[in-house]
Amino acid sequence: MSDRRPVLSALAALAVLLTACGGPPDDGAPESPAPDGGPADGTETTTSSPEEVSLEADQVTGGLEHPWDVGFLPDGGVLVTERPGRLRLVRDGDVTEVDADFSDVLVRGEGGLMGLVVHPDFPDTREFTTCQTHRRDGEAVDVRLVTWRLSDDGRAARRVRDLLTGLPVNDSGRHSGCRPTFAADGALLVGTGDSASDPTIPQDRTSLGGKILRIDPDTGRGLPDNPFADADDPDTRRVYSYGHRNVQGVAVRPGTGQVYASGHGPTGFDEVNRIVAGGNYGWDPSRGGTTDSYDEDVPMTDLDRFPQAVPPLWTSGATSTEAPSGAAFVSGGGWGALDGTLAVVALRGQKMLLFRLDDAGDDVTEVLLPPEFDDEFGRLRAVRRAPDDALWVTTSGGADDMLFRVTPRPA
Repeated sequence: MSDRRPVLSALAALAVLLTACGGPPDDGAPESPAPDGGPADGTETTTSSPEEVSLEADQVTGGLEHPWDVGFLPDGGVLVTERPGRLRLVRDGDVTEVDADFSDVLVRGEGGLMGLVVHPDFPDTREFTTCQTHRRDGEAVDVRLVTWRLSDDGRAARRVRDLLTGLPVNDSGRHSGCRPTFAADGALLVGTGDSASDPTIPQDRTSLGGKILRIDPDTGRGLPDNPFADADDPDTRRVYSYGHRNVQGVAVRPGTGQVYASGHGPTGFDEVNRIVAGGNYGWDPSRGGTTDSYDEDVPMTDLDRFPQAVPPLWTSGATSTEAPSGAAFVSGGGWGALDGTLAVVALRGQKMLLFRLDDAGDDVTEVLLPPEFDDEFGRLRAVRRAPDDALWVTTSGGADDMLFRVTPRPA
């Protein structure tokens, strides 16, 4: 059923905030925002909007458990993954569980059934791909991408292929982030976590952890125009960027092909990054291979160790925790002043942040905080833009989680 929650919000002057996850980002009480976040140059961001932007947040359904991602079907249906290993189909307000075999999913800590993306050729193939932690005989094996085929009636899904295996996994499930998104050119982009196990993983281009991958959605292979396409190692050929900690959101800017990502920092320093092909984003908990422990006291973007590392567009600062998750661009004329902003939802911060970018996409010029998603619904996990330009948002409290459809309110 639908529960409409209209809200009129002046997107007021605001400097935002916050940071990361010292300890598992899905645990711990939310912290109060502190006004020390801003662009990576350290200047304070204040935002003011001369317009009042009226939004409607329609609750599509409740009763979910850690809904991790959503994918849109051509007939208007919406697939929703739940971390405990369930797939739901939402259509016309009705919610049904899709019959699919997720018995091999390792549900532990931050791991489980996570990201989801519907293939562009779905009308012909009925295929979609999920990210999931994989177990064998009860033991953690890896994080993997699995491609499924949805039945004509939407009631069942059959496993077609394991598209990509071997993403590192932690026995505890920590840093299992895995978010797939299709680029405009048909490439499948996948943001991954570093698993917080082997500290060399983020800087190791032969590992799939702590990366943005760019792969063929049919074969899982790296694409021939990838930055390391000439490497001998097949996993290196899949790497688009590296030196990440725990990527949670990947979004493609409409009309440009530019790729942006949101990620969890250690104690502080959550980031929003513009992704550059071949770029190193500077996370190295091994301190250059000098320690076997996962050292979280190193900088999130270590420009001393890696002078050529790509600095973040935005960082939350040193003293507060945001734990940003999903990311999607707001797009369409109906959004008015918000058209073109990057929406990032936060777990521990329990809010949606809207980042206004300059025309080149190289700088954050404003950070907006819509009051209707500021501690109103608790922890927020996914945000995706639907074909009709609405934003769909999920909560992630673990009990009676909700799915929302967010649109601009008609004038």
